[in-house]
Amino acid sequence: MKHLPQRSSTQHVRAFRERMREQGLVKKDVWIRPEHAAELAAIERAMREARDPAESNPSDDGKGPGWTLPTIRHALAQTSAVRDGGIALETIEGAEPSLHLVMRDYGGLSVFIAVGGEQIIVEAFLWPLTQVRDPAAFNAHVLATHKLLPLSTIAIQPVGGVPSYAMFGSLDTHSSLANLMFEIETLAENVIHASDAYAPYLRAVTEPQG
Repeated sequence: MKHLPQRSSTQHVRAFRERMREQGLVKKDVWIRPEHAAELAAIERAMREARDPAESNPSDDGKGPGWTLPTIRHALAQTSAVRDGGIALETIEGAEPSLHLVMRDYGGLSVFIAVGGEQIIVEAFLWPLTQVRDPAAFNAHVLATHKLLPLSTIAIQPVGGVPSYAMFGSLDTHSSLANLMFEIETLAENVIHASDAYAPYLRAVTEPQG
């Protein structure tokens, strides 16, 4: 999947928090069992914003050809999130074309969507490997806590030729538009949450590398 130059996800956290404050929202920490993380994420989103009725309808009954990149772009363009300017869309052409979504409600976070076979991949850059103080300790911590980030997985992969951490989720090409929007928004929120939760393991942008 082709990527544009990225800002570290920690830079999006500040912008996201400021936008939430501007909307009169407050941050609350809660204690739940890990298996309820996905349910809590859905409840939190429902309490924060109204859903577009059009997004609640399935896009397919599982018998048709399923989503392609052009049909995903067309469908997303009709959603309130895009119409109201919360998300900006761009198609990135190439050997592996993808959609680039700028999540303005999440501090301008970049999310990428690609379609391969029967899967839709939704992905976001986290930070370069060199920004992690102790990769071995950090990787162990991620493996122990990843269940708290519902529907998303953290991986190491080259981004612009630089070894980096990225977060991704996937769903079937016959999923509903509502499920696709949920995947996109959940990934964006998980990037914000991960940047908060894993901050002690990260160097500041100006901190020299060891």
